[in-house]
Amino acid sequence: MSTGAAPAAIGPYSQAVRCGDLLFVSGQIPLDPETGAVLAGGITEQAGRVMLNLQAVVVAAGGTMAHVVKTSCFLADMNDFPTFNDVYGRFFPEAPPARETVEVARLPKDVRVEVSAVCWIPRP
Repeated sequence: MSTGAAPAAIGPYSQAVRCGDLLFVSGQIPLDPETGAVLAGGITEQAGRVMLNLQAVVVAAGGTMAHVVKTSCFLADMNDFPTFNDVYGRFFPEAPPARETVEVARLPKDVRVEVSAVCWIPRP
């Protein structure tokens, strides 16, 4: 599945794939959905854009952030962890999903953060 409300895939992959009641959302990076450009700024701005992109894909699939059951979070610098948590937490005010957060050597387009997700969205 794909939506224009989130950045287009920058490679041979889908924004998300639905398998029954599960939605697997590909890693989202801080790209502006309208221009495809990397959002300028630090971890606060980039994490916010990543989470908005993730949310756009989930909503396009008929869900909400409450349907997210697992995330994988990748940071270019683990020193950004506290600030990332502050931004991330605003998207999951109650019952946050399971997750792991790891520091990686490099992310696409040299961004500071990437987040993927698994959602449980029951079909009507």
